[in-house]
Amino acid sequence: MVVYSEDHIQETRRRGRIEVICGSMFSGKTEELLRRLKRAKFAKQRVEIFKPTIDVRYSEDEVISHDSHAIASTPVDTPASILLFTSEIDVVGIDEAQFFDNSLIDVCNQLANDGIRVIVAGLDMDFRGVPFGPMPGLCAIADEVSKVHAICVKCGELASFSHRTVKNDRQVLLGETGEYEPLCRQCYQEAMREEQRAKNV
Repeated sequence: MVVYSEDHIQETRRRGRIEVICGSMFSGKTEELLRRLKRAKFAKQRVEIFKPTIDVRYSEDEVISHDSHAIASTPVDTPASILLFTSEIDVVGIDEAQFFDNSLIDVCNQLANDGIRVIVAGLDMDFRGVPFGPMPGLCAIADEVSKVHAICVKCGELASFSHRTVKNDRQVLLGETGEYEPLCRQCYQEAMREEQRAKNV
């Protein structure tokens, strides 16, 4: 007799649900998203992944993690566009969800209500430590939320904050290790105090 794990049952049964993967920069959000989508493909499910057209750091038509794992994706301008591609899909992945507007919340709800498994990855906070875009709303309606952590580059503790290391006050600034660093709460607060002191000099 074959006994299947609960993970296997969840991944192969067609049942609408919303899974959110959130955290700071360099925490492995996209890596976890790709892992779940690849498992769904192995289970012979029909998978489609979407990302905002604004994010072309690595590729225009692929989602690529910081450690260079990749999967083909469909860039879209608006969340509503996702609905045009999902009539024959079992699992939908959405990366960099923080760059979409709040209409993504309704789109994800509609997909899940239609029996589609929706896996969303995104930054939960911007560089100011403020909840980012539709992510708070997505966490609220999700069936499951996974918060992943980077490692603080200052002290080695778990990091939840994305500290911007360049002078730019725009909320959206696509970047890499040259523009951002992951910090724990204490090191982030100290970095903010240092920046404030520098402004007051």
